[in-house]
Amino acid sequence: MIEKITGCALEGIESHKVDIEVNISRGAKFLLVGLPDNAVKESHFRILAALKNNGYKIPVKEIIINLAPADLKKEGSSYDLPIAIGILCASEQLKPGLFKDFIVMGELSLDGKLRPVKGVLSMTIKAKQMGMKGIVVPQENANEARLVKGIKIVGAYNLKELIQHFQGTKEILNKKEIAVIKPFNSYLDFVDVIGQQIAKRAIEIAAAGGHNILLIGPPGSGKSMLAKRIPTILPNLTEKEMLETTKIYSYLGRFNQKNKLIYKPPFRNPHHTISDVALVGGGSHPKPGEISLAHNGVLFLDELPEFKRKVLEVLRQPLEDGQVTISRASGTVNFPSNLMLVAAMNPTPDGGYFSASSTRQSYHRTQQYLSKLSQPLLDRIDLQIEVESVSIDRLTSVKREEENSDTIRKRVQKARKVQISRQSKINAQLENNEINKYCNLNEETLSFLRNASLKLNISARSFSRIKKISRTIADLIASKNIEIEHVAEAIPVSYTHLRAHETLMN
Repeated sequence: MIEKITGCALEGIESHKVDIEVNISRGAKFLLVGLPDNAVKESHFRILAALKNNGYKIPVKEIIINLAPADLKKEGSSYDLPIAIGILCASEQLKPGLFKDFIVMGELSLDGKLRPVKGVLSMTIKAKQMGMKGIVVPQENANEARLVKGIKIVGAYNLKELIQHFQGTKEILNKKEIAVIKPFNSYLDFVDVIGQQIAKRAIEIAAAGGHNILLIGPPGSGKSMLAKRIPTILPNLTEKEMLETTKIYSYLGRFNQKNKLIYKPPFRNPHHTISDVALVGGGSHPKPGEISLAHNGVLFLDELPEFKRKVLEVLRQPLEDGQVTISRASGTVNFPSNLMLVAAMNPTPDGGYFSASSTRQSYHRTQQYLSKLSQPLLDRIDLQIEVESVSIDRLTSVKREEENSDTIRKRVQKARKVQISRQSKINAQLENNEINKYCNLNEETLSFLRNASLKLNISARSFSRIKKISRTIADLIASKNIEIEHVAEAIPVSYTHLRAHETLMN
C-alpha cells in the first residue's frame, strides 16, 4: 500500500514542496531514495526506535520511501516525523489519508518526542501558498509557525500526542500566542551626540532614502557613536519585511521565542577580520552571511580599509542587486540583501585628518591603506561625509540642545511614506529608468547640475547618485519638485572621497 505525506525542503531560505511517498510490500528491506543527505538516511534508526517505544509495530516487509522530487536535495532531520507517519498509515496502523491537507515536519527522538527544526516560518508560508489546511510541527516551533496568519498550526510534544489529536481521542490544547509589536525602545539616542550637525544631517538623508553612507574622520570623532544610533531613526519594519527578515533567522535556527517577529531593522557589526564567506554567505551547504542577516536593516563596517580587499569587493554585487547569489555544482541559491550599508574609516593609517605633516610622513602607507577601497565600491556608497572632531569647549558646554532620535525618526517616516506612495520603494532602490522618471529636474536645476558635473569631473554613476540624493532631500520637506538648493546640498555629501584623494595627492 502507498501513502503520501506532504513535507518541505529548504533551498536557501525558500521552501519547496516534497512528497514523502511510502510503499509497503512483501520483502524485508528498508530503502530511502530521493537525494537524501546523511541526516535523512539516519532517520531509519530514529524512526524504528520511536515507533517501537510508543507501542507501534514495525512492519517486517519491504518499505520503500521516496522523497519527491528526486532532483531536490533533502537535508536535515526534519523528515523523521513525516516518514514515521507515512509508515504507520501505509501499514494501516493509522487511517490512510489522516494527515491529508497538512504539511508534516519534525525530528524524532528515540522515545518519540518531537525536537525543533529550522526554517519552520518558511515552511508555514509555503503551506499557506499551497492552500494546505495546516502544518504539523514540534511544539517548540509552534510560536514561530503562528506568525503566519490564516493557517492552522498543530504543535505537538511527542508522536503519541500528535496521533491522538488527529484520531480525535485527545485534542492538543496549544496556547495561542499573538506576536505583539512593542514600541521601539533603545538606550541609544542621537540626543547623546554633541555637535556633528553636518554628519547628523547626512545620516538623516541616508536613513530617509535608504542610501549607503561612509563616515570619514579621525579616531574619537564619534563615527561609531553616530553609526550605532542609525537604527533608532529608522521606521519599524512592515509586515512583509518582518516575515522576510525573520525567515532568514528561522533558517539559521535563530528564531527568538521571546520577541517573536523581528519588528525593528536589524543591526549587524562584523569585525574587520571576517572572511568573505562569513560576510556574504556560502559554504558547501550555502548559508546566509552577515549581509543577509542585515536584510531590511543596517550593516555597519567599522574601520573599512582594515577589511581585506577581497572581502570588500564581494559587497559590490549584493549592494547593486539587493540579493546574494551563491553558485555551487549542486545549484544556485539566492539570499536577500536589501540593506543600508554604513561604513566608517580614518582618512590615513595613523588617524591624521588630512594634515600636511601626517600625509607627507606616511604617503606610501596612506596610498596602500586607501587602495583597498576600489572606485566601483565607493561609487555604490551614495553619501560620503567628513566627520570633524568636536572641541572640548563644545563637549563641556552647559547649554546643549540636541535633537533626539524620536524627532528625527518622525521626519524619516514622513519622507519614506512620500516615496512609497509615489514609487512603491525607497529612493536608494530606484533603477536607472525610474531615476529618470521620479528624479526629473527642471531646465534650470539640470543646467546647474550639468555645470557642476563638468567642473568636478563627476561620472555618470555619480550623476545619477546625486539625483537620487536630491530627491530624498526634497522628500524630507515634502517638496514635489527637486530644486537647485536640493542639488546643491546633495553634491558635497556625494563627493567627499574625490576631494579626500585630491588632498592626499597634493
